[in-house]
Amino acid sequence: MTAVAQKTVLTGCLAPIDKEGLEQLIANGKANPKVIKTLKCKTVAEGKFRHANYIRNLAPYIVDEPPGLLGDDTAPNPSEASLAALGSCLAVGLHANAVHRGWIVNKLELQLEGDLNITAVWGTGDVSEKPVGFTDVRVKVDMECEGVPQSEIDALVAHVKKWSPVANTFTRPVNLEVSACSRANHSSRWTAQAPMACNSVTLLCLTIAFWPTRLALL
Repeated sequence: MTAVAQKTVLTGCLAPIDKEGLEQLIANGKANPKVIKTLKCKTVAEGKFRHANYIRNLAPYIVDEPPGLLGDDTAPNPSEASLAALGSCLAVGLHANAVHRGWIVNKLELQLEGDLNITAVWGTGDVSEKPVGFTDVRVKVDMECEGVPQSEIDALVAHVKKWSPVANTFTRPVNLEVSACSRANHSSRWTAQAPMACNSVTLLCLTIAFWPTRLALL
């Protein structure tokens, strides 16, 4: 068992991230504050509403739909996956800021729920004027740090919400371009494991994360 693992078992604290690595990331960000990083994901339909998402060299990340939405219930659906991305991004920010401040984190759990209207059925159902995607998202943060009063944790939660990339994607407009692929224009830029595929249904679902949403952290 590693020293970090032993400490986690003995004290109950979360395994800490690399503080020196964090400080280097902080220094890099301050040295070049306008740098933009492009992230990529390739979504490939496997049949029905199950999709494999290829990111970097990782195993495919599966997204499906529940039976009530005609899926096989093998994985989270796109809306649930976006909540998971939000929760994970906020948790990363909370942990990173705690380590930066020298706090020992004993517990960090987030509960998320979001409200959305799905009666448009991806554009095949009721297409009357209404918000599509999440209108309200609520996040409850349960965080315990040794010797840190709740008031400081509350202030940290507000700080992290402000600087979370995914929280900002939920709450501010994002330039989103969705277009059909030309059969003669399959770019070599796409180097993930599976062949390039266009899936308008999946892309339509993913737009839920790109419209301003009321986001409450409690």
